[in-house]
Amino acid sequence: MKHIFIINPSAGKNDSRQRIYTMAEALREKHGLDVQCMLTASVGHAATLARGLAESGEDVRLYACGGDGTVNEVANGIAGYANAAMTCIPIGTGNDFLKNFGADYEKFLDAENLWNGETQALDLIDCSGRYCLTIACSGIDARIAESVHKFSANPHLSGRGSYLVSVAANGIFGRIGRHWTVWLDEERLEDDFALVSMCNGRYYGGGSTPVPEARMNDGVLHTVLVKNISKLRFARLFPDYSAGNHEKLPKDVVRFSTAKVVRIHSDDGDIVTCLDGECSHSHDVTLRLADKKLNFFGPAGCDPNATAR
Repeated sequence: MKHIFIINPSAGKNDSRQRIYTMAEALREKHGLDVQCMLTASVGHAATLARGLAESGEDVRLYACGGDGTVNEVANGIAGYANAAMTCIPIGTGNDFLKNFGADYEKFLDAENLWNGETQALDLIDCSGRYCLTIACSGIDARIAESVHKFSANPHLSGRGSYLVSVAANGIFGRIGRHWTVWLDEERLEDDFALVSMCNGRYYGGGSTPVPEARMNDGVLHTVLVKNISKLRFARLFPDYSAGNHEKLPKDVVRFSTAKVVRIHSDDGDIVTCLDGECSHSHDVTLRLADKKLNFFGPAGCDPNATAR
């Protein structure tokens, strides 16, 4: 069994490479493990490294050392490979994926708690051929996520702080809604939408929980649709949307669905879609439960649904 640490040296506000090197060396010395560290050099490199290791056919355990983007890339690299499993060591800005594990989050900071953990299969969202672990969002929340990166460089802003500044910037200066056609399975909806988000996990944007009922291994994906609203109403509704307070959200504006396939089409402009913090642009988006699963390991007894309602 090989233990490979895939490290994003650009993740977070501080350089964490030496801490990861020390952690990896401790596993080698204490447990006699076959350990190696690999640095990523560009966007997409973590996925390439992970896929190459999975395709070797050898049993590998991968440690994604970075933020949610690094976790997403490694997951895309090994999804569906029985010989490969992953975990993560959070050194990024937001690290929303690990919030799903509740109090065990802190245990993921040390590989000593991870290396011999049991593997469990997690669901994935298939977004037009790319996989997403937690939330695939399109619309104002994706545009917010896309602009978070320029604010996260500010040393005075936390991950949550960067997100809230981006919310304010997009809500005040940007246009909220876009005209889309959306299909929930066979039901067709044409309207102006603020956002359409499909949830496998519960957290994004530094801790927002639009669907706190979502569970990461039950084969059910939850989609929330929000129609176009004024900037003032957006500001008023955002706290309850972020906290997952469904009962406080107006049913004429917000809708929840467990459709198996969700499609979004835009005639007028790009749809910004964000998968675990990684953004892309297109005119058509198709979201569904992926055929492949992700092998994930973590601290003994860890539960990806620890914080689910």
